[in-house]
Amino acid sequence: MNIQSSYAIGVDLGGTSVKLGIVSQQGKIIKKTAVETKAGDGPESVIAQIEYGINILLHKNKYKLSGIGIGSPGTVSVKKGIVENPPNFPGWKKINLGKIIKKEFNTKVIIDNDANAAAIGEMTFGAGKNIDSFVMITLGTGVGGGIVFKRKIFRGEHGGAGEVGHLTIDYKGEKCNCGSYGCIETYAGNAYLIRRVKDELNNYPDSKIWDLISKNPDNLTPQIINIAAEKGDDFAKSVVHDLGYFLGAALSSVSNLLDISTFIIGGGVAGFGDPLFKSIKDIMTQRVLTPLRPKIKIIPARLKNDAGIKGASSLVFYNS
Repeated sequence: MNIQSSYAIGVDLGGTSVKLGIVSQQGKIIKKTAVETKAGDGPESVIAQIEYGINILLHKNKYKLSGIGIGSPGTVSVKKGIVENPPNFPGWKKINLGKIIKKEFNTKVIIDNDANAAAIGEMTFGAGKNIDSFVMITLGTGVGGGIVFKRKIFRGEHGGAGEVGHLTIDYKGEKCNCGSYGCIETYAGNAYLIRRVKDELNNYPDSKIWDLISKNPDNLTPQIINIAAEKGDDFAKSVVHDLGYFLGAALSSVSNLLDISTFIIGGGVAGFGDPLFKSIKDIMTQRVLTPLRPKIKIIPARLKNDAGIKGASSLVFYNS
């Protein structure tokens, strides 16, 4: 492969938006865009949005493309290009997304779970570049996970390994979009954070959040919660702390099961930064097996919002 002239399109398929970019084999994003996912409109609409985003990138494209990589939620058969039952995508059961996109654009298409793609991105270009084994956690609409063991992605028997968001932390908890109950995603996903703050905000009339949302709870976003916490708002700080508590409890089980002590945290909610990471680590060091306690590391993702795009592109380059 001619490294100097090889590029790939990376597609990061999220529940809210599809982020896409043309990426060089050295990990430089040449051009990128984002489109609405329209997940609620069903699979055909989502696929149309993916194709629309790719066409935006291809307009007046002058780069030699080696293929398209897609990071998708749900269980993914990498060999077949099939995406199965992605959470937060109503009506989507089993779709051969790889075949559809390959037919449309007549190029190689590699699909993997979105958190796996993010993990590959961090392993190749980011915070995991010099780490032998780690678990990548992506925080956004949902909670995703990718397992890297000895520099290889572990996908499990059916391609669904790493679904950290669907670890149960309360067997009597509320129903998750995956169909189970009490999943960590129902405590740490964007929807939960927004709903919790809306439900409790009236109890905190002096919260800085009120001014940041112009007194309208419909304006609330995770970013606003973070800004309020950074400004010292006690309620917002408690929300961030509790988020870390829930995640720490779940990740303790992951660490105990896999004997992996390094976790790289990315995604929009990871923007809560050090207070969130400290809360996660504090809980984990209380709950993991004793030999693991001094070894726990919580590291921010280096690629930030570009991890999904770069990781998806590296599926084409390396087909990990």
